[in-house]
Amino acid sequence: MKIVVTNLKGGVGKTTTTLYLAAVAASRGHTPVVVVDADRQASAAEWLEERPIEGVEVIEAPSERTLARAMNAEDGTVVVDLPPGDERLVQSAIGAADAVVIPTRAGGIEFARVAYTLGMIPSRTPRGIVVTAARLGTNDLQETIDWWKAENVPVWGVVPERVGIAAGPEARLYRDGLDEYGKVLRRVLRSG
Repeated sequence: MKIVVTNLKGGVGKTTTTLYLAAVAASRGHTPVVVVDADRQASAAEWLEERPIEGVEVIEAPSERTLARAMNAEDGTVVVDLPPGDERLVQSAIGAADAVVIPTRAGGIEFARVAYTLGMIPSRTPRGIVVTAARLGTNDLQETIDWWKAENVPVWGVVPERVGIAAGPEARLYRDGLDEYGKVLRRVLRSG
């Protein structure tokens, strides 16, 4: 299963989503699990090097060529973390994807960038929205969920704002995040 995590907008939780999905997949025996970090900032690779997750390997692939090679060479579960704004790299990855997860935030200017990203995905490829850093019980969150449902785009998850990837002495994944992204992974696997 090749899961691509993308949104052309930055700062929406792509790396967080990638790491949690990989951790959940490994914990559930969907091995081997490989994170392909296609972002030149290499945040996922850096995090995994500092805080390895049992059963998860990482490959850095910041170009179309290295990304295609990494995605085609790997068996098992591959979770791809893509950079914002690089349409060619995004197009290359989603062309080989079994499913596309689009992290976004509630409200604001998110809709246009997500809609553009959705337009890049082949119609046969399952896709779903994950609302990250969600303030539960807010009007913005409900309006965002209602908007995507009206657009016939599945909402695969709503992840509370307290879920992130810890840095510093804690350096861990949070139980709430593992639980919520476990639900997302189930939806991804059912879609494919």
